Amino acid sequence: MSSNEKPMQIPVVTIDGPAGVGKGTLAKKLAQMFEFNYLDSGAVYRALSVKALKEGIQLYDLDQLIELASQLSLEFPQQEGFAAHIDGENIDASLRSEECSSYASQVATISEVRKELLALQRRFQAVPGLIGDGRDLGTVVFPQAKVKIFLDASCEERAQRRYKQLIAQGISASFGHLFDSIRARDERDRARSTAPLVAAKDAMVIDSTKMSIETVVSSSAAYVRERLFME
Repeated sequence: MSSNEKPMQIPVVTIDGPAGVGKGTLAKKLAQMFEFNYLDSGAVYRALSVKALKEGIQLYDLDQLIELASQLSLEFPQQEGFAAHIDGENIDASLRSEECSSYASQVATISEVRKELLALQRRFQAVPGLIGDGRDLGTVVFPQAKVKIFLDASCEERAQRRYKQLIAQGISASFGHLFDSIRARDERDRARSTAPLVAAKDAMVIDSTKMSIETVVSSSAAYVRERLFME
């Protein structure tokens, strides 16, 4: 490479937002559309927890946890519907267990582990590009990303979507309980001292409260094309 050439910049698209807003659905559709790599940042701590629990590593085994985090082989292959895989094994079902959730919430408070998993997330920036969803991708993990989207919706709308989803699956649900749970989660995420939930200053904010997923995807795809391929 000559001194006048600029190093290739691998494009990154970040999609942040509160719980239940549809970040994962949007990110997966865009990753498929542009044939980019995909990162579910919310699954990273859970994936580490699945591995740690399987190997019998306790939360107080800090050195083992740090080593495990530094060597975690995590993938989201498109041919498998972007399901989380560790060492080639689909672990999507394990990510949703109560034991995994409890372990992940505790391991996420360990700064040394967070540092290793931050490095892991950044390694997903690979050719031809990356589309990821989370809560702090555009502000903390990939602050240099050229395309940042902050997807939002009212708490009531997100609770309603979740309620309909559960009912459609034959699962009994209470709208009031879901609403209270989502609102409490929002308050915790926005008020936390480390990487609080906030839109990056250079993010395009999409309020999807009254939008269909098709409209959200089409408007987001148009923005990605404009920012990455038309400048």
